[in-house]
Amino acid sequence: MDPLSLFGLFAILFMLLCYMMEARSPWWTFGFAIGCLLSSAYGFVQGAWPFGAVEILWTGIALRRWWQGMARKRAASVSVDGDRPQA
Repeated sequence: MDPLSLFGLFAILFMLLCYMMEARSPWWTFGFAIGCLLSSAYGFVQGAWPFGAVEILWTGIALRRWWQGMARKRAASVSVDGDRPQA
């Protein structure tokens, strides 16, 4: 197996792992976005530009989902902290 194929295998497996773990933390969604970006790079370098282009779109979608997940997490921590009496 050549280095490019190993890189592609790593990118896809990393993306799959992050996708499976997404429910645990928004940071896994961020990892998924990085995996999509790596897969896109693989697609373009390998010569499969349609795959690379679609993975760029998925990178944007995942980054948006990560940003929304972080906003929900911040809002939840503010509402929890806001309920505590001040000392």
